[in-house]
Amino acid sequence: MSAEMPGPPDTAGQPPLVRLLQEFSLEANRYVDSAGGRNDMHRTDLNALAVIMQHTARNQIVTPGVLRKELHLSSPATTALIDRLHHSGHVVRERLGTDRRQVQLRMTPKAYRDGGAMFLPLARHMDAAMAQFTPEELVIATRFMTSMIDATVRAGQEAAQQTAPAPPATQ
Repeated sequence: MSAEMPGPPDTAGQPPLVRLLQEFSLEANRYVDSAGGRNDMHRTDLNALAVIMQHTARNQIVTPGVLRKELHLSSPATTALIDRLHHSGHVVRERLGTDRRQVQLRMTPKAYRDGGAMFLPLARHMDAAMAQFTPEELVIATRFMTSMIDATVRAGQEAAQQTAPAPPATQ
């Protein structure tokens, strides 16, 4: 007797905002893939640059360990990522401070220029879309998106703590 494949999950009960957030996430990922692909960059490369940029904006040091943890990569994958970013001219490795063994990562002016060029079309279209809303509506939307990001981070932390389900028994 063969087991039937389950059908698609019923999304009719989902709030429309949840479906829209899922669609936005998918479209944002598609944009990153397209923009990165045109510039010979992997999604992980762009995510790494975003992590470095966020930490730098908060005056925090970015090390390979920070990048590994933030992107959930193995040590060899982190090394390969940093090597790619270094060879493409987007990141430099610096040994600063009293502990010269600690490598710090910094984005180069080329990384900022390339990133700006890659994401300019998205920023232009998003600016035009946001111009359709009042400042008050944008405050509410900002509060909503901040809450959704926080919820997603908490869900990700929870998922990382759970053990993977056992595979189904074969007959």
